Amino acid sequence: MNNKERSKAYWKENIRYVLILLAIWFAVSYGAGILLKEELDAIKIGGFKVGFWFAQQGSMYVFVVLIFVYVRLMNKLDKKYGYDE
Repeated sequence: MNNKERSKAYWKENIRYVLILLAIWFAVSYGAGILLKEELDAIKIGGFKVGFWFAQQGSMYVFVVLIFVYVRLMNKLDKKYGYDE
């Protein structure tokens, strides 16, 4: 694989990771926080309704976790294509 093909494959895989992680974040923030709020509010954890928790804090926690997942995935991708330091 020459350098241009390697670079193209790297970015293709990188964009795929970004789209997957953004889809997860959208599903959690919009789906759990808005669309499924009523159903999730039937569940209580620690006295709080789960739908309310996702709308207020849960999506932020998921977003932070996704940042760490993205960093880990990118480190593996950098090693795979020889772009690591």
